[in-house]
Amino acid sequence: MAQRKAAKRGVKQQAKALKHKSAKRPATKQAAGKRAPAKRAASRKPARRAGAAAMPAPRIGLVTHTELASSAPSATKRWCEIVLKWQFGETVPTEAGPYHMWRSANNTGGGIRKNMPPEAPGTIPYVEVASIHATFDAAIAAGASLMAPPMQLPSGMGWIAIVMAPGGVAIGFWAPR
Repeated sequence: MAQRKAAKRGVKQQAKALKHKSAKRPATKQAAGKRAPAKRAASRKPARRAGAAAMPAPRIGLVTHTELASSAPSATKRWCEIVLKWQFGETVPTEAGPYHMWRSANNTGGGIRKNMPPEAPGTIPYVEVASIHATFDAAIAAGASLMAPPMQLPSGMGWIAIVMAPGGVAIGFWAPR
């Protein structure tokens, strides 16, 4: 109850400060009686988060993300920078440790993370699909084994699932929703 009251008080104080701030704005240099032209909201594009990449057109069936599970992710990242000339973005913190994201010129990319024993170091290709649930269900029905069920990624980055295809090959699926 006390926290709720404190939160309301904080919101009221912020609103009051904004009102006070807008009251101190200097007058515009327009002639008296003339109004500024109305801004056309319809022609404005929605604002994007700073540094956010635009979502590419759907690429169903294409391997669009490759994940490297490494026993030494930082060393693997450095090697990829030197040898493969991969460009890395900000490292994403996860419960399992840092996730080093990279993107290539053809708008595919991937990440490097710590392998999670008993998982051996290796690679998981992620194939873009139209429906994460339908593809996952079809994969299981066709003989794949469950590795990771469909799950939503943080920050609206889509959905993933991982199966082990017949023959022991790990295949990941990714869909925007």
